[in-house]
Amino acid sequence: MAHGPVLSRLSALELDRAAALHAESFAPLGERAWTRQDVAELLASPGVAGLLLQVDGCDVGFALCRVAADEAELLTIAVRPEARRRGLGRQLLAAVTDRVRAAGARVLFLEVAVDNSAAQSLYASQGFCVVGTRLAYYRRTNLPPADAAIMRLVLE
Repeated sequence: MAHGPVLSRLSALELDRAAALHAESFAPLGERAWTRQDVAELLASPGVAGLLLQVDGCDVGFALCRVAADEAELLTIAVRPEARRRGLGRQLLAAVTDRVRAAGARVLFLEVAVDNSAAQSLYASQGFCVVGTRLAYYRRTNLPPADAAIMRLVLE
């Protein structure tokens, strides 16, 4: 019997799983995959929370966000390549937005590679606007660095 998507809090028990999801999502783009240690250090930082998304008991995505005062940042959102185009990234993004809003954030920021049109479209469809650029932000293996678009969502 198939079950719908299930969101849960990302805990220290899922660090390896989150790192594997990050690698599957970003290593094919030439970006450095986050290690278990990277995820652990972020998750242990003040104001950071993580969400794990599963479908039929299988990990399909995760997100990390940080809230500081009345501002929040989406640190990463990753969905397994084979699970994309099914609304799962949108669901993760909505859950992050709800979480940071509940924590008192009035604005949510993120960075996205300027050549990642699918992610930019998702963010724009949810009300994010480009407010700046970080030059050569994403260092890539065997590819030139990519600029990042800084996007902002004003939370109401």
